[in-house]
Amino acid sequence: MPTLPSFVEIILGILVLFGGGELFVAGAVALSLLLGIPQLVIGLTVVSLGTSAPELFVSLISTLQGDADLAVSNVVGSNIFNILVVLGASAAIVPLRVRSRLVRRDVPLLLGISMAVWGMASGGRLTWQAGVALLFAMVANLVWEIRTASEDSEDDDNEAERATPLVAALKLAAGLALLVLGSQLLVRGATTAAVALGVSQTVIGLTIVAAGTSMPELVTSVVAAYRGKADLAIGNVVGSNLLNQVVILGLCAVVSGGKGLAVDPVMISRDLPIMVASTLACLPIFWSNGVISRLEGWLLLGLYGLYLVEQVLAAVAGGEIVDNTYRFVVLVAVLPLLMVFLVWQVLRWRQQRKLLAVQGGE
Repeated sequence: MPTLPSFVEIILGILVLFGGGELFVAGAVALSLLLGIPQLVIGLTVVSLGTSAPELFVSLISTLQGDADLAVSNVVGSNIFNILVVLGASAAIVPLRVRSRLVRRDVPLLLGISMAVWGMASGGRLTWQAGVALLFAMVANLVWEIRTASEDSEDDDNEAERATPLVAALKLAAGLALLVLGSQLLVRGATTAAVALGVSQTVIGLTIVAAGTSMPELVTSVVAAYRGKADLAIGNVVGSNLLNQVVILGLCAVVSGGKGLAVDPVMISRDLPIMVASTLACLPIFWSNGVISRLEGWLLLGLYGLYLVEQVLAAVAGGEIVDNTYRFVVLVAVLPLLMVFLVWQVLRWRQQRKLLAVQGGE
């Protein structure tokens, strides 16, 4: 059975994470005002890089210790968690307004990188050459972000009091330190509890460790959404998912050397496709109405619930038949309903736009 200290670590980790999230969001907003950079760009770069620190730490240490499965499953699981839970929870709190550049540029780029990672991993390992390619993509994207930052300066909220550079830097540093500390406490406590309950290491990597290392993203985006900073909330998710792949998987693949970064066959056939599909689902959700509604937020959270059930069924001894039946039901019943909902959302949005155009012409 889980020990009392493990539950204490979980609770303490959550409290530390919320404190760090408040500081980190405040520092990021102050930085965007000081530099005159849109909050969306700050969310896609500075904030997402900071909140991806736990994933980087866990995956690199796992790779150096020869545990490639945990390194890859941490990134893939974190990306799925970020889209379905972080974005879903943020939208469930308050509808999130989506900038057009996310649909034009950032989500298609993330989708392309995700498909490329799936393709490169399909041979059973990520080679060091693939790692170099991913790191090069990271540098190219960063240069692109900097060069196009001024194009997205519209409508940023400048009502907040401007802080000094030192105060903004201290808030960012203190917030990041608390986020990393809180995530480590949460992962350690949750992993200890899971092992005590007999949960397998694979499930721990894809769910508990992935969710734990994504807690900075969750807390930062939820706090940002609550504070009315939708650009930070969405940019943090999209930027973190991109950096998780180009930076973390890229570095881990390079560090692994000639042997490459081994990828579990189950990850290739199940979890990587789910990561790509969840990214693809962002396009119609972001596009329709230009807002992620509360209903869509709860829908994303429900999809992650289905994913968790599948993980548990797959890990249960002798549960293969039940797992296959569950997958069949999801494919036949749930996914078609999801497709109908997304198509309906897009068609309704287009109809509203046509109606507004007609009214405007009159």
